[in-house]
Amino acid sequence: MKRSSVIRRAVLAVAAVTLAAGCVPEAAGSGGTRTAPPSTGSTAPSTGATAPSPTPSSAAPTGDDKPSSPAPTARVLMDDGDESARVRELQARLRQLGHFDRAPTGFYGTMTGGAVRAFQKKRELPRTGSVDEVTWRKLLAATREPTADELRPATTNKLDKPDARCMTGRVMCISKESRTLAWMIDGKVVSSFDVRFGSENTPTREGEFKVEWKARDWTSTIYHTPMPYAMFFSRGQAVHYSSDFAARGYNGASHGCVNVRDKGKLAVLFDQVKVGDKVVVHW
Repeated sequence: MKRSSVIRRAVLAVAAVTLAAGCVPEAAGSGGTRTAPPSTGSTAPSTGATAPSPTPSSAAPTGDDKPSSPAPTARVLMDDGDESARVRELQARLRQLGHFDRAPTGFYGTMTGGAVRAFQKKRELPRTGSVDEVTWRKLLAATREPTADELRPATTNKLDKPDARCMTGRVMCISKESRTLAWMIDGKVVSSFDVRFGSENTPTREGEFKVEWKARDWTSTIYHTPMPYAMFFSRGQAVHYSSDFAARGYNGASHGCVNVRDKGKLAVLFDQVKVGDKVVVHW
C-alpha cells in the first residue's frame, strides 16, 4: 500500500473520532456542562457555561420580556342589579337549599348576593357573590327545577332590614327587593304586607316621600281601574289595594303604584296612616 493512502486513512479515522465526541471538551468542575470552544475571531470569548444566546429575532422572550397573559375567568351570568326570570329561578333554587329565606322576586340585590356567597362557601368556590358559569352548574346539579309555586309562592314575603330612613317617625317603608311594605312607628314594625310594583315601562319611583292625600274609594282617572284605600305619595302614584294582585300575584304589575293584595289588613292601615306621614321606597 502506498504511504499516501495510509496517511489519508489515519487522518479520516481521527476526524471521525473527533466528530463523535462533539468536539466540545468537558469543563472541569462543571458537572458535565459543556462550554463553547475558545473564540478565534475578534469578538470576546463567551464567559457563561452555556452556548451563546440566539439573536434577538430568534430568541424566545423570558422573564420580564415575556408578555403576561391574564388567568382565564369564568363568565358572569347574573350579578347585582339584574332582574330576570333566571334570577327568580336562581332564588328558588337557593331557597331549596336553605340559602334564600324569602319568596323569589326576580331582582338580584344584596340578599341574593349574600345567598350566593353562602352557596359558594359551602361548595368551596370563590365567594364572589355573583353567579358565574361554574357556580350555576354546581347549583343546577344540587337542586331540581323549581315548580310554579316555588317561583311565585303565595306565602307572605319576609321583611328585609329596614332602610335607615325608616327608623324614625311614622313610615310606610317599602322594599322593592323583598317586595314588602312595613308600617313602622319609631323604628318598630307594626304590620307588614306583600306588595307589587310598576312594570319596566311604568316603574314605581324610589325615594323619600310623604302621604299627600288619601281616598277610601277611588278609581283611576287614567286607567279607569278601582284603587280602594289609596294613599297617594308621588304625583299620582299611591299605595292601594289591587284585586288583580290578589288574583294573579306577581304574574302582573301595576302602572307605577304600590299594589297590596290583603284588603282587610290594608283597610286597618288606611285608618292608621295620616296625611304627612313618611313613605320610603327603596331597593
